[in-house]
Formats: sequence, C-alpha cells, structure tokens
Amino acid sequence: MSVTSLRHGRASHAARRAGRGVVRTIDTVGEQIVFCAGALLSTAKAARHYRTETFRVVTEIGLGTGLLAMIGGSVAIMGFLTLFAGATVAVQGFTSLGNIGVEALTGFLSAYVNVRVVAPVVAGVGLAATIGAGTTAQLGAMRISEEIDALEVMAIRSVPYLVGTRILAGLIAIVPLYSLAVLAAFLSSRIATVTILGQSPGVYDHYFATFLRPADVLWSFGQAIVMAVIVMLVHSYYGYTAHGGPSGVGVATGRAVRLSLIAVVTVTLLISLALYGSSRQLHLAG
Repeated sequence: MSVTSLRHGRASHAARRAGRGVVRTIDTVGEQIVFCAGALLSTAKAARHYRTETFRVVTEIGLGTGLLAMIGGSVAIMGFLTLFAGATVAVQGFTSLGNIGVEALTGFLSAYVNVRVVAPVVAGVGLAATIGAGTTAQLGAMRISEEIDALEVMAIRSVPYLVGTRILAGLIAIVPLYSLAVLAAFLSSRIATVTILGQSPGVYDHYFATFLRPADVLWSFGQAIVMAVIVMLVHSYYGYTAHGGPSGVGVATGRAVRLSLIAVVTVTLLISLALYGSSRQLHLAG
C-alpha cells in the first residue's frame, strides 16, 4: 500500500508540474502578444515625437557602428549572403538542368527561385542575425543596467522610444536592403551562369526576362516587410524583458534568434502557400 501511495504521489506531482508548465507557457504567449500589440501601436507616437532617434537607428541598422561601419552592417552582410546564395542557385541549377539537356533554362530558374524562395529566406536570416541580434543585445544591456527604468523615471515612455523607433527603422531600412539583396542574387546568378559556366548571355537573358513576373517581385517585397516587422518584434521583446545579468542577455539573444528564424521560414511557407499553392500560371512548353 505504501508503494502504491508513493507512485500515486509521484504521478500527481508530475501532473501538477506539467500543468504549471502549460500555464507558464500560456502566460508567456499572452505577454508576448500584449507586448507586440503595444509596440505596434507605439510606432505612431515614435513617428511623431522621436524622429531623430528613428533615423539614428536606421543609420545604425544599415551601416553599423564603430569599427564595423560599412563592413559589419546589414548592407554588407545581406549583400554577401544573397550574392553567394544566387551564385549557388545558378551553379546547382545549371548542373541539374544540364543532366536532362535543358541547361538553357537556368535563367528561368534564377528568375523563379531567387524571387520566391532564396532572396526572402536569406534576407530574413540576415535580418535576424544582424538587426535582430543587435536589437536584443542593446535592449538587454539597457535593461540589466537599469537604463530603461531611468527613462521611465524621466517620464519618457520606454516602449515608443526604444521599441517603436526600432520597428519604424526596420520598416524604413528593409526596402533598400531588400532591393540590394534581390539585385545581388540576380547579378551573381548571371555572372555564375554566363561568365563562369559559359552559357550564352542572350539565352540566359531571354529566359530570365520571360519568366520574371513583376507581381512576384512585389509580393517578395511584401514578404520581406512582414518578416522585418516580425523579427523586430521578437527581438525587441526578448531584449526588453531580459534579466539575469550579462548571461541573461546572451540567453535572451539566443532565444530571440531561434524564434525569429522559425518565424522567417514559417512566413515564407504561409505566403508561398497563399500565393503559389494552387497557381497554374507557369507553362514551360509552347
């Protein structure tokens, strides 16, 4: 009887612990939703009252600061990422299509894959690794050093000043950054196919121009904007709520990067299903 009672006690303790874990998860999700809603609403006040701070963050996001200026900023990192990703698409596509004798369609593959998948995903990863991680580290450092509390004491609302300005800066910076990313992917694909692999420039340009749809490019920019907002919200939340000293900031940054990467690929999947899941507009045969 005592053994049975002990087993029942352990089972009930495990059930209570699992229940507390579920409740904590629900509370965390609710807290994140409330924070994100407040942060989005705070962008209006940030646009009215904190324009100088917003443009400072835009400069910091695009070019970097200190010794990393023009080298470690988002412009350089996203440019190099998409440059090599586009070249990889060209090399793999040329080789794979050549196995079935249709390597002339490499231009089609560049116009089709770069816009719909490669450029958005690579740009999202670059956003999370540069803008996002930097935002979490900055806000986390301000939280543990009580700078955010000092802003509140000075009657400055910290969410519009710190979070709203960063969301606005991300929205402003993403358009030129993503333009650079798409152009780098297109340019590297053409150079790899024509200069390195030896395909005729006319053949490549013909299939590229034929299958590049302006609507796909516009939707790709919309996807990049959505990813930028989600990345800034996720990283701002983890940085704003960081605790536990410098190690806590590191943990918060890691969790934010993990969640934002999941969000990037999830957004890509959902938008691809919504736009192209039942699309029948592609015809390779005449």
